[in-house]
Amino acid sequence: MFGIEWLQPETLIQSFGAFAMIGVCAIVFIETGLLVGFFLPGDSLLFVTGLMVSTGDVVFPTGGDPWPVPIWLACAMISLAAWLGDQTGYFIGRKAGPAIFNKQESKLFSQKNVDRTNSFFERYGARAIILAHFVPVMRTFVPVAAGIGQMPYRRFLKYNVFGVIGWGTGVTLLGYFLGKIPFVAQHVEYFTIGFVIVSTIPIALEVIRARREHKAESIIS
Repeated sequence: MFGIEWLQPETLIQSFGAFAMIGVCAIVFIETGLLVGFFLPGDSLLFVTGLMVSTGDVVFPTGGDPWPVPIWLACAMISLAAWLGDQTGYFIGRKAGPAIFNKQESKLFSQKNVDRTNSFFERYGARAIILAHFVPVMRTFVPVAAGIGQMPYRRFLKYNVFGVIGWGTGVTLLGYFLGKIPFVAQHVEYFTIGFVIVSTIPIALEVIRARREHKAESIIS
């Protein structure tokens, strides 16, 4: 399809076999809770999971025939995994402090991502906790930034609950209901590509905005 073969949503889900939901939740947790997970296909993974749940291709192992995972359970598991990941990210930031965002540049850590996160937080404030879930990379770094910034935990938790439910349930349901349409079910690959493209628009706009602001500041100075 596109990109690295093993990062393709269908490939990831199918590789887990009867433990697909456990695998999906593990990926969601890593992406939202650990800084190294920013490259994982969160949006498209949830979308395709919803599609595959609608066609009965996501199952739980049983003693007899595999049990198709109901959409309500898929949404609940994904939202819980995202919530646990965000809590992990927050407390990593809270305990480790600024040293995380000041670490040396590497293949798995980019200072540009840190700058974008700070810009995102400054622009949206506490709302960034909700909005970040719908923006690639931001959903990995924003919980950590909230912890580093010593955002009160109760405040973080309030916004975070809305974010994980909106993202974990909303995107999965979108894939589920579209998967009920025969044309979509027969062309999952193309709809996945389209969804990936759409999901990258917010981060692209954020990058463009940040560059314009930086250029304007350079001219003024």
